[in-house]
Amino acid sequence: MSDVANCPTCGGKSKIKNKNNEITYIAIQDDDLLKKVGQLKNAMQKFKEKAETLEKELAELKAK
Repeated sequence: MSDVANCPTCGGKSKIKNKNNEITYIAIQDDDLLKKVGQLKNAMQKFKEKAETLEKELAELKAK
């Protein structure tokens, strides 16, 4: 996943690329932004499911 930040010139969301210590900002279109938010939601859901599974395992181990 690429880095996202506010552009210092326009204030909009942009991707950051760092080549030869020169930072360039590339504007993110709404479609790209929605796709990135969707990716983050999916990642958070997977993390939540894994955490719940581990909590159940821990509870079972403590019960023994």
